[in-house]
Order: sequence, then C-alpha cells, then structure tokens
Amino acid sequence: MTRQLILWLAAAITAFWLLATGLGVLVMQDEFGEIFDSSLQETAERLMPLVIDDLFQREGLQAPRRLEGTAATEAEEKYLTYQVRNAEGHVLLHSHDETAAPFPAPLKQGFWENEAYRIYTVSAVDGTVFVQVADRMAHRHEAAMEGGLALFLPIFLLVPLSILVVWLIVRRMIAPINDLRQAIARKDSGNLEPIEFETLPRELRPIGRSVNRLLSRLRAAFDAEREFTANSAHELRTPIAGALAQTQLLIAELRSGPAKTRARQIEASLANLGRLAEKLLQLARAEAGIGTIDDPVDLASVLELVVNDFERSASAPGRIRYQRDPGTTLVRPVSQDAFAIVVRNLIENALVHGKPDEPVEIRLERNGMLRVINGAAPLTEAELQAFRQRFARGKTGSPGSGLGLSIAERLAHQMNGRLELFSPVAGRNDGFEARFTLDD
Repeated sequence: MTRQLILWLAAAITAFWLLATGLGVLVMQDEFGEIFDSSLQETAERLMPLVIDDLFQREGLQAPRRLEGTAATEAEEKYLTYQVRNAEGHVLLHSHDETAAPFPAPLKQGFWENEAYRIYTVSAVDGTVFVQVADRMAHRHEAAMEGGLALFLPIFLLVPLSILVVWLIVRRMIAPINDLRQAIARKDSGNLEPIEFETLPRELRPIGRSVNRLLSRLRAAFDAEREFTANSAHELRTPIAGALAQTQLLIAELRSGPAKTRARQIEASLANLGRLAEKLLQLARAEAGIGTIDDPVDLASVLELVVNDFERSASAPGRIRYQRDPGTTLVRPVSQDAFAIVVRNLIENALVHGKPDEPVEIRLERNGMLRVINGAAPLTEAELQAFRQRFARGKTGSPGSGLGLSIAERLAHQMNGRLELFSPVAGRNDGFEARFTLDD
C-alpha cells in the first residue's frame, strides 16, 4: 500500500509539473511574440524619420546601399534587419549585405510573416517610401526553446525532491498503521495480550479496541479449552490406572481361555487410554506456553536423563543408540520440562512406529541439533506434512494417538527452535529422521 501510494502521488506530482510547465511555455511563447512584435514596430517607426532625412540629403541614389553605422555590427548576431523600399518595391537602403534583395513581404502597413521572417512595414511620404524591419523566426523559436528549457530543467531536480518528500511524509503517516499491523501479526494462541492503542491516531483506535475485544474472547475460549483438557485428562488418570491395575490382577487370576484373552484386550485398551490422557496433559501444558524461561539451563543432562529412562524401560530393550559429540553442550533459556516433553515424544515416536528390528539413533551434535533416526519405509512429503497435524497417524498398526509430533512442534516453536522431518534419511534409501534445533 505504501509503495502504491508513493508511486501514484509521484506520478500525479510529475503530471502536474509537466502540465504547469507546458502551459507556462505556451504563455511565455505568446508573451515573447508580443514583445518581439512591439520591438519590430517601435524600431520601424523610429527608423522612418531618420531614413527620410537621409534620402532627401542624398538625391539621385541609383543603387541600394547599406545604412551608415552598420558595418561594425557585421560580426555580431543579427536579430533585426532593415530595408527601405520605394513604391515600385526597389530597395533603396538596407542594413546588411544579405538583405540587398527585397523582402517577400508586400508593401502594406502592418505585420506579415512566413517560415523565415516576421516583418513589420511602415510607410511615409504618401506611400512612396516604405521601411520594413524583419525578425528571424529562428530567433523567436530559439528564445522560446531556451525559455522552455529554463522551465523544464528544474523539474529534473524538483520531481525527485518531491518524491523524496512524499516518501518521508507517507512513511511517517503510515508508521502507526505498520505498528498496528506488526502488533496484530505477533498474536497467536500463545500471545493474546492486549495491544497498546492509546498512542495510535484517533482513526485507528476503534480498530485497536475491536482487536483487543476479539483477543479477550479468544483468550477466554482458549483458557476454557485448556482447563477442560487438563482437568479431564488429570481426572481420567486415576480411574484409568485403577481399572488397569484391576484388569492386570484379573488376568493373573484367570486361566487360559477366551476370558483371559478378552481381559488382555481390555488391558491394551486401558493402556492406550492412559497414554492418550498423558498426551492430553502434555498438549494442555504446551498450549499454556511453558517453552521458555529467563535463565539458561543445561539441557544435555535432561536429554541423557530421558534417554536413560527409555533404556531402562521394557519397551526398548537394546534399541537405543545414543551418541553425543565430545565437548558438546546445550545451554539455552528453555524450560527443562518442555524440552523433556519434546525429547520424550520424539524418542517414543521412533520406538513405537520404527521398525522393531532396527535401532533408534539419538545424536546430539555441536551445533545444538538433536537428531532422532529410526528405520521405516520411505515417506512422501505430503505424509511428512500430515504428521504435523493433531491426531494424524500414518499407515501403522502400532498404538498411538497422533499427538506426539504436533506437541513437539508446538513446544519447539515456543522455545524459538524448529522441528524438521525427513524421509528417507540422508545417505539411505529408507528411514525416518526428526531434527530438533534450538537457536542460540
């Protein structure tokens, strides 16, 4: 909008300058014509008595001769030339050598012009003597051209200067709109604080108030959603754990048969429900914005703690391959709980959905990048993007809720990091890799 406004204003200013200059040239050309005509007429009328005296003093003149006093001006630019002619049209006197031939103008009082000259004729002695003063049209065109250039040349300086002034003014006037736009652009589900609109111009304050009311309603809706998710997941954990324990006791007491098989199916369903409740709790914490803290902490120790926890669990016997580059540290102003949730989700996703006969590689590199690699069939870009959505699951029979990667990506965004998914793994024809990078 700013660019278009500046371009349109610059074009309008340039057009007005050109129009005003063109009108000025026309007016100036007309005024120059009046001045030159007045000079012609005045010169002819002043010459007439001098010419009459000279002619009567030189009776018997046969050949045309040059007027006295004009030899000194031969080398000078000849603006006006003169001729004295009799009633038959013969030249009696002339001002310059090239004007010895009669002018093409008729012997008639007044102005006359052609492509070369503008001539004024005045008569005396009962129409027997005529004085004609000529002005070259090229001289008039030259004067008009120089005057027009004198008007047009400042445009090349004034128009860019005007554009610069317009740009500065527009930039200053648009600045509050840019501030409001940036303030609104920074708002998301993790930042719904009211924007400051008291310093905005009066015309923009209603927009600021409307945005703040909308943010207030959104904040209330998000808070209600998070509270419901957290409370429901927390309240479900205890009865689910109790039902799972009772089911496991029942399985231990039952003999082999259809009843024990159904009991194991109930156990698996309750375990899945427990994992879903745990993921919902993580999602509620992620939506609450727990990603960053004020003081930097050592996250490498948190990573090793989570990895050791998985290595001791029965779900990943001998599948974890942890590698940390020598001297690598990971100190960031990031919540340890949020980082642990991200790492746990990435490793759990690799263990559950990776090929069970291939290890899960966990690498912490010097640039602060955490890489989690597992065996898997190659995936398309569309499938990788789909995994970022909530409750999205690939073609797998493994248990899961489809929330792990979306929770990890949400927390990564809060921690000023990024989560990238690749398949196949670099240097291989298959595999799945999740790269989690925390910027300095």
